[in-house]
Amino acid sequence: MELQNTVKEALNALYHHPDDGVRMQADRWLQDFQRTLDAWQVADNLLHDATSNLETLIFCSQTLRSKVQRDFEELPAEAFRPLRDSLNNLLRKFHKGPPKVRTQISIAVAALAVHVPAEDWGGGGIVKWLQDEMNLHPEYIPGFLELLTVLPEEVFNYKIAARPERRRQFDKELTSQMEVALNILTACLNINELKEQVLEAFASWLRLKHGIPGSVLASHPLVLTALSSLNSELLSEASVNVISELIHYTAAGSSGGVTVQMPLIQVLVPKVMNLKAQLRDSSKDEEDVKAIARLFSDMGDSYVELIATGSDESMLIVQALLEVASHPEYYIASMTFNFWHSLQVNLTKRDLHISFVNESSIEAERNRRLQVFVQLMSHLFPYFRIQYPQDYQDLSYEDLKEFKQTRYAVADVLIDAASVLGGDATLRILYMKLDEAAACCQNEKSEWRPAEAALFGIRAISSYVSAVEAEVMPKVMDRLLKLPQHPQLLQTVCLTIGAYSKWLDAAPGGPSILPSVLDVLMSGMGVSEDSAAAAAVAFRQICDDCRLKLCGCLDGLFHIYHRAVNGEGSFKVSAEDSLHLVEALSKVITELPPDHAKRALEALCLPVVTPLQEVVSQGPDTLNSKPARDLTVHIDRFGYIFRYVNHAEAVADAIQRLWPIFKAIFDLRAWDVRTMESLCRACKYAVRTSGRCMGFTIGAMLEEIQVLYQQHHQPCFLYLSSEVIKIFGSDPSCANYLKSLIEALFMHTTHLLTSIQEFTARPDIADDCFLLASRCIRYCPQLFIPSAVFPSLVDCSMIGITVQHREASNSILTFLSDIFDLANSTEVEQYLPIRNAVIIPRGPSITRILIASLTGALPSSRLELVRYTLLSLCRAYGPQSVEWAKESVSLIPLTAVTEFERSRFLKALSDAASGVNVNAVSALVEELSEVCRRNRTVMEIVQGSLRPLELNIAPVS
Repeated sequence: MELQNTVKEALNALYHHPDDGVRMQADRWLQDFQRTLDAWQVADNLLHDATSNLETLIFCSQTLRSKVQRDFEELPAEAFRPLRDSLNNLLRKFHKGPPKVRTQISIAVAALAVHVPAEDWGGGGIVKWLQDEMNLHPEYIPGFLELLTVLPEEVFNYKIAARPERRRQFDKELTSQMEVALNILTACLNINELKEQVLEAFASWLRLKHGIPGSVLASHPLVLTALSSLNSELLSEASVNVISELIHYTAAGSSGGVTVQMPLIQVLVPKVMNLKAQLRDSSKDEEDVKAIARLFSDMGDSYVELIATGSDESMLIVQALLEVASHPEYYIASMTFNFWHSLQVNLTKRDLHISFVNESSIEAERNRRLQVFVQLMSHLFPYFRIQYPQDYQDLSYEDLKEFKQTRYAVADVLIDAASVLGGDATLRILYMKLDEAAACCQNEKSEWRPAEAALFGIRAISSYVSAVEAEVMPKVMDRLLKLPQHPQLLQTVCLTIGAYSKWLDAAPGGPSILPSVLDVLMSGMGVSEDSAAAAAVAFRQICDDCRLKLCGCLDGLFHIYHRAVNGEGSFKVSAEDSLHLVEALSKVITELPPDHAKRALEALCLPVVTPLQEVVSQGPDTLNSKPARDLTVHIDRFGYIFRYVNHAEAVADAIQRLWPIFKAIFDLRAWDVRTMESLCRACKYAVRTSGRCMGFTIGAMLEEIQVLYQQHHQPCFLYLSSEVIKIFGSDPSCANYLKSLIEALFMHTTHLLTSIQEFTARPDIADDCFLLASRCIRYCPQLFIPSAVFPSLVDCSMIGITVQHREASNSILTFLSDIFDLANSTEVEQYLPIRNAVIIPRGPSITRILIASLTGALPSSRLELVRYTLLSLCRAYGPQSVEWAKESVSLIPLTAVTEFERSRFLKALSDAASGVNVNAVSALVEELSEVCRRNRTVMEIVQGSLRPLELNIAPVS
């Protein structure tokens, strides 16, 4: 009684106390209370207490529901019947409401049915028990109907802490009772005021998607009742839900699919088609139109393969879907978007599921189908949805974001249309719109929005337009080069130019157009930040695709580059967008002969190096005090230059000349994460492009990072080392250098990461360290595996496997799986004895940590990689690894994992160890994870028995 009063007081404080601190304290207390064993009895008592207010009833019903779902195993076996009876009494008590309370009680009873086998409910399980209760107490039917509605929904509710095997049994129990459930619902149809509730329950049972053939459903009273509602003035939401579920039901593989369900389809489709005229009825309520549109969209999505055959009947559905797509309300029209995509996939895919004898027959049928839809798809151009609204300048940030998302969604529809019609044909349709709009758009004060919308569509389909299209594209280019320079319009003009860069390269008149195109892009760089960003992207695309044509225009390109990079004149190109221009010039320089490329590269580097030289020349104090941004803006440009100028010797010469500046920054800014990341990234690309041309610079770079890592522990030094290992790992002449490097880096890292707390505090170091280790296994196993640091790194990985940081944990698991998978490579077989000498003494501990990770020490999102690593261990060490696993799972109490569940898991590992395909056993391995994560209590029991953080590291033998 005292606890009941405390709960009431806490609820009163939560909802009514003026102090936020008191409310938070009450909330925490109530949450903790819900996890206690006492919560069962207190919640039950308060629900039966006639003096409990609504807040108390809602809280206690939620508590009881969550306890049944998550903590049912807390109760002794004999508690089932008293609990069921109490919940049943509550269901009767609240049969008229409050609705929130009744729903929570219904879900609690349904969750109880998931936990408890059918035989414990009496013959026939919960559905038969419910039928008996309804017959005995017809006055409580509304409450029982809600239970019947939520029951099938609980099959898919993974909040319920049921074992996987029991969940499968429950699914089968409900499927076997489908006919009884529908008989109950049919009997309840006679009560007129319950008709909506009955239909909602029917829709819920249909979501199970198996159990009843279409020929039975076609004439079933529940189906006929739902269909009859379509003819009424006010569409019943429950009826629409039923018909929607029936449509999905007929297409579900588990129900037999379209062929088996054809009798039902032949009843449904005509009834829905009769609603088509109501789409255009202006007197119709918008919610009704939305419901009708939903049914047409459901038919399109479910029967798309039938529709794709192009029969006369299917064309009627497509015409109705076109009407939905043209509806002025976007949220209604967008219901069809998924259908248009699925339809084009069906029409254009090569592996058509049709029984034709040869390739030419298949191609002929494919072309026939395409031709059937060409005319209809040509009407699928909702221009008005991509046109800027009149008041676009007054739109809030969220409204503008929503408008842009709408444009992207409509662009996807245009792409689907282009896939069917062909890009060139789609371009002709869109150009007519552009031509019409451009005629009314002669100056900056003209109406620019229709022209911009047409251009947006033309840009969207650029990938589908032939690079040699000669009829419309010259007109498009001519038009867009003459459009007024309104900021939004100019932005889209620039993006469209960039999208058609391949056409500009292939077009016979391309070289004559390019100067005008570059002039437009320069204008874009000077009008607004958005148009400048678009122009920079387009400049990069044109220099990429037209690079050979632009090799003779370097002076003009450098003029644009200098203005953008140095911020000269009126250009509004941001530092981030200037990287597009750096990339653009780098790609053109790549096409020059080596001597010319060297000189051009020097010119490209000059405006980038000058500001860095000035800072370095001003002495250590100035360099140390500069904001990181003042340095990284220039260093990032070097990264792009080294990445995209594909001349190894020229880049090697450049990095050699720049090394004194880079070294000064390394020495004085090694404490600065942001600057070091930028500098290491630039060096990484220099190493990647120059390779073995780097000469002495690579040695100087390695010495620098080896010393600085031990002082400043910057993860990016490990990241740069990974690139060096990838390029030089197999080079015998670099062996001594690299061996010294990796031993120094790894030894220092293992001294840093000595506990899970250190891993948690330094996840980036852990991530980059084990990425580097995996690279060493792939590129220089001859240096890494025999080294003294290899066992220490394996020990270090065992400490950190369960770190919660995703990337760090993934890198450690990948490192271990790479070790276990060594046997898959014939080149490294000689190192297997060394590997085995390190892994076998640690095998039981590694296995136990991996099983702990599988069963809750790591989030379920890491499951795939944990499972792969464990199965790799089994493949590498065969029956021995299964024994290690057996030792580990034997530690878990039988209350958490039954003997049957253990044996299934060990059988899966044994199969993997004997060479069975990993995919075949993955589900059984993951099932143990589901069993052990089913609720917090079980997870704590499992982790408490495996204790992955308390394992002693095995000494090196």
